[in-house]
Amino acid sequence: MMVESVLVFCKVFNIENKNHSGYAGNRFRAGLKLFAICAAIILTTNAGAQTSSGNGWYEQGNFVPTNRISVTVTNSLSVPLKYQPVSIKRNELPMENIPERWVDIVDPDLPGNANPTAAELKDLGGYVIGKEINGHSIHFQLDDLDKDGVWDEIFFLSDFAPGETRRFYIYFDFHERGLYPHEVHANIANYGHHTVPLLESEIMGWKLWYPHDLDLHGKRKPMLTAYYEYSTNRSGYYMPFEMGTDIMTVQNTFGAGGMCIFENPDDPEHPARAYYSPNKDKGPIKDSRFSFDVVCNGPLRSIIKVKTTNWNSGGGFYELEQNYTVIAHKSWCIVDVHFNKFLPPQKNVMFGAGIRRIMSEYKSVNKGGMVISMGKNIPARIPDEDIGDSVLVVPWEGIGLVVKDEYKPHYVAIKNYGGDHLFQIPETKDLSYQYMAVDGWSFGEVNNNEKEFTKYVEAEGLKYNNPPVVKVFQYEKKGK
Repeated sequence: MMVESVLVFCKVFNIENKNHSGYAGNRFRAGLKLFAICAAIILTTNAGAQTSSGNGWYEQGNFVPTNRISVTVTNSLSVPLKYQPVSIKRNELPMENIPERWVDIVDPDLPGNANPTAAELKDLGGYVIGKEINGHSIHFQLDDLDKDGVWDEIFFLSDFAPGETRRFYIYFDFHERGLYPHEVHANIANYGHHTVPLLESEIMGWKLWYPHDLDLHGKRKPMLTAYYEYSTNRSGYYMPFEMGTDIMTVQNTFGAGGMCIFENPDDPEHPARAYYSPNKDKGPIKDSRFSFDVVCNGPLRSIIKVKTTNWNSGGGFYELEQNYTVIAHKSWCIVDVHFNKFLPPQKNVMFGAGIRRIMSEYKSVNKGGMVISMGKNIPARIPDEDIGDSVLVVPWEGIGLVVKDEYKPHYVAIKNYGGDHLFQIPETKDLSYQYMAVDGWSFGEVNNNEKEFTKYVEAEGLKYNNPPVVKVFQYEKKGK
C-alpha cells in the first residue's frame, strides 16, 4: 500500500522512477522525502482529529475536568432522529453523589467553541462558555423528579442518523459556566378566576383550564407566550396577533387529550371522569380534588404534576398523579398516569385516553394506537357579544393521540361528552400508563396541513414506541 502510494505521489508530481542514480534518482529521492513529510503531516492531523472527536479529555477555559463517565446512545430505528430526547438516570451511573452544578455533557464529535468575543462577554457576562477542546458542551438539564432534593435524571436533545450509535461524556468537576436560553415553559397561575397549569414549547402551547383535559394554544411563529398570557390574565383568544391564539373548544369533551376509566368496558359511552363525578360542583369536600405542582421548568423540558384525590365515580374510588411533559422543538405533550388508589367497582375495568372529535371534523385516521382528528374552517373563537368581535376561523386544524403499543390500546368512538375518539387500555400491573397528544394548525410554521401533520404524528409515534437505547460505562479518572 505504501509503495503504491509513493508511485501515485511521484506520478502526480511528475517524478520519474527510471533509476536511482543521477538527476532522476535525486528527484525520486527528493520525492520520497517530500512524501514522507506529507505522510507525517497527514498522520499527525488524523491523530489529532481522532483525539478531538474521540477519547481526548474535554477542556473549556479554566474548566479542566478530571472525572467523566462515558455513555452511548443508539438509534434503533432506520430513520433519522432530529432533536431526540435522551434521559440518563442518576441511579444507573457508577457514581451517583455528584453535585448538580459540577455536571457538564459533552459531545466529542462537535467542534468546540472559540474564545468568546469582547462583545459576547459584555452582553452575557462571564458565565459564557470559553474556548473548548475535544468536543462541545451541549445544552442539558438535571431534574429532581420526586422533589427529594437529589437530581434524578440528566436530560438533553441530540440528532442521530439511522441506526447510529453516538458517544457522550458526562464530565464533573467544579465549574459555573454555561447559560442556556429556555425553549419551553411551564407554570401554575391564577388564570380566569381559578388555578390553571400552562405548558408550552416554542411551537405549541397547552393549558389545563379543565384539570384533566388539554386546551390548545397555536403559535404563528416559534416563541414562548404563556408567561405573557397568565401574567396579564389576558384571554387566550385575545392575545397579540404575533403570540398566537387559543384554538380549542374543550367544554365537556376530552379536548386535545384527556384520561378516564371504563368501569364497564362494554359501555364505552359512559366512562368515569374525575371532573364529571356524581358530586360535581358540590364543593371540594365532596367533589374530586385537584392540586398542581411544577416538577421542572426548562430549558429543554418542562413538567407539570397534577394530583387527583377524592375521586368517587359513584361506583369506584380513585386517586392518581399525572405528569404533563413538554419538550423543546416538539408539537406534542406526553401525559404519564399513575394511580395511587385504584378501587374499581368490579374486575376487568380498563384505563382510557382520548381526544375530542375536532370542531368541524372532516376526516379522522385510526391506526393501531394512533388516532387523528382534523377539521376545516373551524370557528376557533366565538363572537364576543360584549365587543361585537367577529369569529376567528382557522382554515385547518389537527389533533392526534398516540398510546404506546405495549399498552395494547383498543380504539372506540363515542357520541357522549360532545363526541370523542378514545382508547381502552387493559389495566397494568403497576397501575400506570402513558399517552402522547400531538397538535398542529394552518397558521403554524410546521405541521400545518393534513399531509404534513399525519406524517408527523406517524413519525413521532414510531419514535415514541422505540426510544433510543442508552448504555452507561465505567467511571474514568484522568491520568489513570
